[in-house]
Amino acid sequence: MQSKATTVDQYLSSLPEDRRAALSAVRDVILENLDKRYAEGIQYGMIGYYVPHEVFPAGYHCDPKQPLPFASLASQKSHMAVYLMCLYGQPEQEKWFREAWAKTGKKLDMGKSCVRFKKLEDVALDVIGEAIRRVPAKAYIEHYESVIRPPEKKKASATVKSKPVAKKKPAAKKRA
Repeated sequence: MQSKATTVDQYLSSLPEDRRAALSAVRDVILENLDKRYAEGIQYGMIGYYVPHEVFPAGYHCDPKQPLPFASLASQKSHMAVYLMCLYGQPEQEKWFREAWAKTGKKLDMGKSCVRFKKLEDVALDVIGEAIRRVPAKAYIEHYESVIRPPEKKKASATVKSKPVAKKKPAAKKRA
């Protein structure tokens, strides 16, 4: 569920106490481990951690007006979630994350980048913290740029012009 909140404090204060406490605890771990070049704010109706335009002017390729998303925290209808874009499309990072989580004995409910949980006790906070710490902004940007390349500009001289295809006239019927 996207929130209408415009600040992190507004977002958190709009939640029921149990969810506020859980998301605040995860937030504290993220902030303790977050590279100083990332910023925190509201992005896509959630608490977001992102590479601001001052650090990465190109922004997010889907919407360049948005800063490059790195992680998010959200209270959804039936669960809470932490979204870790630093794991998305990075098999080595995801493998490490899944193995580290398994060692905690906690059950992992994970999509491509989304770790879902119902209560704070379900979260391996130390693994979340390490996942955040392992990806400083510079490394995240380098990986992002290696995967998302801006489309090459087509040169006018390289454009191949095709000739229109002439339509065939229907064959005349033979008279018997």
